[in-house]
Amino acid sequence: MTTVDFNYSLSNMTKTLKPFAIKLTKDHDDANDLLQETLMKAYNNREKFAEGTNLKAWLYTIMKNTFITNYQRMVRRGTFIDTTDNLHFINSTSTQIENRAAGNFALRDINTSIEKLDDVYKIPFMMYFRGFKYHEIADRLEIPIGTVKNRIHIARKQLKEKLRTYRA
Repeated sequence: MTTVDFNYSLSNMTKTLKPFAIKLTKDHDDANDLLQETLMKAYNNREKFAEGTNLKAWLYTIMKNTFITNYQRMVRRGTFIDTTDNLHFINSTSTQIENRAAGNFALRDINTSIEKLDDVYKIPFMMYFRGFKYHEIADRLEIPIGTVKNRIHIARKQLKEKLRTYRA
C-alpha cells in the first residue's frame, strides 16, 4: 500500500474511531487527543501494517493500547489534571505519615476484651473467627448447633458493648 493510499484509508477511519475514543475517555477533548495520537502512531508505523489485513481492527488496537498506556502512566505518577485555566499537573499524593498508634491501641483493646470473655463464649467465637463453620464447631465441642450460634451471638454482643468507644 502506498503512503497516499494509507493516508486516504486513515482519513476515512477517523469517523469510526471517534466514537470509540469518546467511549474510552468520556470527554470530547481527550477523545480528540487520543484520536490524534492514534493516527500519528499508525502513520509512523505504517510499514508494520500488513496489506490485506483489517486496518480498522489495527487502528482500534492501537487506540485501545494507547489509552491503557496513558492511563497507567497517569496512575503511576499519582497525579491528576487540574482543570483550571492554567492546566497544570498537580501532584496529588500527600506527605502524610501514619504511625498506626491508634490501630495498635484498638487491637490491644480488642484482644483484651476477647480474653475477658467467659470460655463458654470465647471458644466458639474464636473458632468461628478462625474460619470454622457452625456445624464444625458443634461437632468439636459436642454441643447443638443452635447453642453454638447463640454463644457466638452473645460473644459478639458482649464485645460490642465493651468496645463501644470505637463506634464510628
